[in-house]
Amino acid sequence: MVEMIGYLGSILVIVSMLMSSVVRLRVINTIGSGIFAAYALMIHSYPTALMNACLVGINVYNLVRLRQADRNYDLTEANPGDRLLGYLLSHYREDILTYFPGFTGAGEGDRAYVVFCGGDPAGLLLGTEVAQGTLSVKLDYSTPTYRDCSIGAYLYGKLPAKGVHTLAFAGEESKAHAAYLTKMGFVRENDAYVKRLD
Repeated sequence: MVEMIGYLGSILVIVSMLMSSVVRLRVINTIGSGIFAAYALMIHSYPTALMNACLVGINVYNLVRLRQADRNYDLTEANPGDRLLGYLLSHYREDILTYFPGFTGAGEGDRAYVVFCGGDPAGLLLGTEVAQGTLSVKLDYSTPTYRDCSIGAYLYGKLPAKGVHTLAFAGEESKAHAAYLTKMGFVRENDAYVKRLD
């Protein structure tokens, strides 16, 4: 039974290394390291227990930093025809289509925003202004590495300064994206998800 605990901790640590999301990697690694530290204490392997306890502490510290990462984000307004935007849409095309099956490309919108984190592209918002201050969202995408880092909250907090006060998404969405929209405060109205920004 004790060995099974050790195997479980080891498996979780290995599985964590397969995660593309930094947050998921750290959460699963924290659980695995915690279990493995407990196992090491049971078999009186104190150096192993100490190492895994340190890994738990490092992961928790970095998770807290990730949750406070807004200060590291930068928002840039882009032109839908920009080469950088085109490159990002092409580079992440397969992942984008997983969440936005009906998305066809930058030509769908006339407003584009790119969120950077420490200089790395972390999120994309592409839409069409259908009325003053109302953006019909065609794409609201976070790259896998930054998917759980509150980019949406950061972006929605910055858009009012850009003259956007309402977001509406009426495209074909995946179940995962529908769950994200609900979590971020979008409300279903007339076959669209709508969010009014403060």
